[in-house]
Amino acid sequence: MKPAISVILLTTLIGVAQGLFLAFYSAEWFVLLGILSPALNDYSGYAALLSVALLVAGLVASFFHLGHPERAWRAAAMWRSSWLSREVIALPVAMLLILSYALLKISGQDALVFVLGDGIPITISTIAGFAAVLAICALFICTAMIYACLKFLRQWHSPLTVLNFFLMGCASGFTLACVLAVFSRDVRFGYFAGMAIALTLAALISRFVTLLRNRDLRSPSSLQSAIGVHHPTIRQIAQGAMGGSFNTRAFIHSYGVSIVRLARRGFLVLGFLLPVLLLQLSDDSSILVCSLAFALQYLGLLAERWYFFIEAEHPQNLYYQMIS
Repeated sequence: MKPAISVILLTTLIGVAQGLFLAFYSAEWFVLLGILSPALNDYSGYAALLSVALLVAGLVASFFHLGHPERAWRAAAMWRSSWLSREVIALPVAMLLILSYALLKISGQDALVFVLGDGIPITISTIAGFAAVLAICALFICTAMIYACLKFLRQWHSPLTVLNFFLMGCASGFTLACVLAVFSRDVRFGYFAGMAIALTLAALISRFVTLLRNRDLRSPSSLQSAIGVHHPTIRQIAQGAMGGSFNTRAFIHSYGVSIVRLARRGFLVLGFLLPVLLLQLSDDSSILVCSLAFALQYLGLLAERWYFFIEAEHPQNLYYQMIS
């Protein structure tokens, strides 16, 4: 498949946004449960605002992938059968709920609703945040299932696709939370860093398993089945079309094996290994180290998502392949 930069930006930016909100909201619950100490300067509201900004940036990037952006609203019409339509619905819902949480936190107009169990205060923002978590989980599933539901793209058609999207989004979000924690001198930095390392390592294992799985895949299709002629000796001498078309532009890439191999090795190092190493070396005052860890991880995720599209082999390419 040919990678679309707009879709790469969309999926990585909203992944970071979702992971960032989950980082601060989970930390809030650990404080309520008495597991973590409360932050002296609580920047949860501003972190949520940053999550909304990243979601908006991803949404804006997605518009560059549309032939007719003015008709984008129609994408939600097929929600009964289309994961893309469900994503179009889940994204603004998540944005609205996270924004509500942020405004409640920043404004201080966060009224107590009830007390849970042994004195755990549940406020309006806590309820809004929980609803946002549900929307975020739905968004993760919808985004990943756009690709995982395609049975004819065997590299994507796997539960590992959903797991990878979730783990990589959460890992990058927790890494960004480390940067914000250092900036705001948040005593919960250790929690953010520990979770960022654990999630990054889990994402590395999941992605590596996916690479091993996809390496051993063999296409059930052949040149004979592609053109409907079952002769044992077929030699293709033309591309299958007189000139370029949407099929040859959108589903076939022109990158060499060396570039693809470099991207695969690059995202494993940049997206997973280096961030883990840097986070282990960092502390609650190392804003430069944490910022570098996030920057490298995001670059690695861009390369990973680029490779994600490159790796997928569309069966139609058997017919439209170029024979030199």
